[in-house]
Amino acid sequence: MKRTGRVLKPCILLSVLITFLPIFSNGVEAAIGTNNATNIGAIIDVNSRIGKEEKTALEMAVQNFNLISTNHELSLHLRHPGEDPLQVAHAAEELIKEKKVKVIIGMDKWEEAALVANIGNQYQIPILSFATPAITPPLTTLRWPFLIRMTSDGSEQMRCIADLVGCYNWRKVVVIYEDNVYGDESGNLALLSEELQEVGAEIEYHLVLPPSSLSTDLKHVVYHELIKLQKDTESRVFIVLQSSMPMLTYLFREAKNMGLVGRDTAWILSNSITSILDSMNNSVISSMEGALGIQTYYSSSSSYQSFEAQFRKIFRAEYLDEDNFLPGIQALRAYDSIGMVSQAIEKFGSDSISPKMLLNSVLGSDFTGLTGEIHFKDGMRSDAPILRIVNVVGKKYKELDFWSPNLGFSKTLYAEDGKERCSNSSVCNITGCLTGPVIWPGDLNDRDPKGWALPTNARPLRIVVPKRTSFDKFVTFKTGEALPEGFCIDIFNEVVERLNYSLPHEFFEHDGLYDEMIEGVYNKTYDAAIGDITILAERTKYVEFTQPYAESGLSMIVPFANKDSAWIFMKPFSWETWIVSGAIFIYTLLIVWFMEHQSNPYFRGRSLKVQIENALWLLSCSLFFIHGCDNDSFVQNYLESVLGFETDHIKIIGHENDYPTEFEKKTIAAAFLELPYEKVFLDKYCKRYTGTKGEHRFGGFGFAFQKGSPIASDFSRAILLLSEKGTLKTLEERWFAPSPECSPTATNNNVERLSLGSFKGIYIISASISTICFLLVLIPLVRNSRNHQEANEGNVTPSGKSGASKGGEVSKPFYNGDKTRIPRRASTFAQALDTDRWVSSRWERVSNSDNLENHHEDSSQAEIEMA
Repeated sequence: MKRTGRVLKPCILLSVLITFLPIFSNGVEAAIGTNNATNIGAIIDVNSRIGKEEKTALEMAVQNFNLISTNHELSLHLRHPGEDPLQVAHAAEELIKEKKVKVIIGMDKWEEAALVANIGNQYQIPILSFATPAITPPLTTLRWPFLIRMTSDGSEQMRCIADLVGCYNWRKVVVIYEDNVYGDESGNLALLSEELQEVGAEIEYHLVLPPSSLSTDLKHVVYHELIKLQKDTESRVFIVLQSSMPMLTYLFREAKNMGLVGRDTAWILSNSITSILDSMNNSVISSMEGALGIQTYYSSSSSYQSFEAQFRKIFRAEYLDEDNFLPGIQALRAYDSIGMVSQAIEKFGSDSISPKMLLNSVLGSDFTGLTGEIHFKDGMRSDAPILRIVNVVGKKYKELDFWSPNLGFSKTLYAEDGKERCSNSSVCNITGCLTGPVIWPGDLNDRDPKGWALPTNARPLRIVVPKRTSFDKFVTFKTGEALPEGFCIDIFNEVVERLNYSLPHEFFEHDGLYDEMIEGVYNKTYDAAIGDITILAERTKYVEFTQPYAESGLSMIVPFANKDSAWIFMKPFSWETWIVSGAIFIYTLLIVWFMEHQSNPYFRGRSLKVQIENALWLLSCSLFFIHGCDNDSFVQNYLESVLGFETDHIKIIGHENDYPTEFEKKTIAAAFLELPYEKVFLDKYCKRYTGTKGEHRFGGFGFAFQKGSPIASDFSRAILLLSEKGTLKTLEERWFAPSPECSPTATNNNVERLSLGSFKGIYIISASISTICFLLVLIPLVRNSRNHQEANEGNVTPSGKSGASKGGEVSKPFYNGDKTRIPRRASTFAQALDTDRWVSSRWERVSNSDNLENHHEDSSQAEIEMA
């Protein structure tokens, strides 16, 4: 049997060659000597799979035209200049000068097409390019008027990839591409990034592989890059935009060995990669099992079936080393390009048609080919492509859904009025994801991959938990215990039990601010933060929050007041206490006025009424505006920045048991607590305190995960289920049950009256402080005046009389601008008094006549005393 096979194979090959030899002779070579032949140039890479397909399709198209045309013939001239774009430009110039070609077809890379387009401008020869930039440069039609791009830009493909990412709720992706000196993928990267933002995703990591032609050890290069990727990123959604066959082979082999092609990973292949799947050997394809690919869709019409049969025969005969003989989209596109050129030649004739006429004919043609209806706008194919999603399974791939810009994903498509649309609502994908079953990497059949590095026993989820909180019932670490407990921890455990995957985890206690825990999750020190964490807009910039499990807002706690009487506030104090309190208040008011009315702008130069009002306000702020808040830093910031409280009027309370003590000591007048804390506090002290309605709302209490983590959305769904089934309510009742003596309607009308002795200490302290402040201001003023009086008494006139009266002795040194100053007061009041300004402003009210009169009286009195 083996010997027979060896004999038959050359015989079959010989018969195939004999069959197609006349076609080659008539279609290509013989046309060279024909006077009416139109020369067509082609620049392709015949060493690549794509180039082989394009070469076969171009030759088929020329042969078929020459077989049926009676007046015109085509002559195809192929050039393979290699990978150097400069050599490509040289080959184009050689085809124009030596072969007198009227059109040049090919160029699968945009940098090659741009250089050849410049040659086309110079010689006014149409250039049909198989490549187009992802983002069309401005003024392209003016820069390259003879360039025709047989493909549309990459915007549709990038949008399709983004739709795949969005429908599976993958939030972060890794983009992989092989780099080159021309930066081919820069445009696609920009488009992909923009489209991903539309679906709430982003590129987390760029894996840039060096050109395979410049690397001697591809395996080592790929392995090193994958190690860095595995260390630096949590995303496991990989989008391969561009890669050569050798680099792609090592990429998937190493990725699979490292577990990156496994459970909860997703791989998406661009059209440039999917188009060469047919040319890959079985070992390479098997390493890509579970990957999704993007293909340009073309209908399987009767003309395509005829083309496919002919293509397979020729391709099989010429390329024996290939395993697959089916044509790809590149072959169809090449065949259509010859069809458009031949249609123009048939219309005008090969002798009379000029390059300009050929250009306009192709651009204005209404041509239907193997790739569908072809129309051009601004030198580029304008019809939006229909894409097909394929799934690599085993050693081949299967076709899944269609995708179009207007319809998204759908199971079937049909043509109506020249448009492809969903056939009926039953087959359209309402959810926006793929309808057919997908084989994912790692045999993940029961659910879709998370696209994230899920925790394992070897690498559990690192969870940071607050060590100390204001209210222990939410979360706390008991002495000697390694695991935390509390309401928040019970919710976490309930959620974990409801996940459809295991979640190994370990807890780390944190003794510090909650914002520091958020920072730890953001910088990837931890994977998550669990506890009574308030969801704030600022924090959402750095972490991913779950659905809130408790509402949150700011409530003010004050000592309880019975609503039965409008004068209930009088009951706690006896009448003696009220009288003394009023006297102390008025005394302090006078001291404040005396110290502030000359130097403080709120007093100086104002009416007496306004000065009294300002003094009352300043005194009230000093005595009563002290509020407590819990030790979460954001509450203090909120009180200061939003509600306008002074920092000195806020006291931080570290634990729930400290609030009653601070209230009893009168160091705080009110306590600002978040709503969950308020409930716990009032359930314990319901007969002593009451709370105001929380008018300032926040996002609630939630758990924090790293940005893009799918675990956050899974937790959110589980929390909603806990709420809907009443589990959250049960946990609240278990942890926050009110004390036996508390009930929602409980009140207390028997308020104990406080006597004068109860406040004896605070009255003495308040009066003493006011008196000391008064003396600190008055004593230096009196001492300074006495010093000047003694100095003036020593200054006697020739008649033996003093140089000034008693009144003058006091007023003169100040009025004359003496620089003697009064010591400053404590920083809690206004600026220290300026002696010059204070005294001069006071004494400038005294008239000159008063001074003279006083001086005369004092002089007379002095004469009597001397007599």
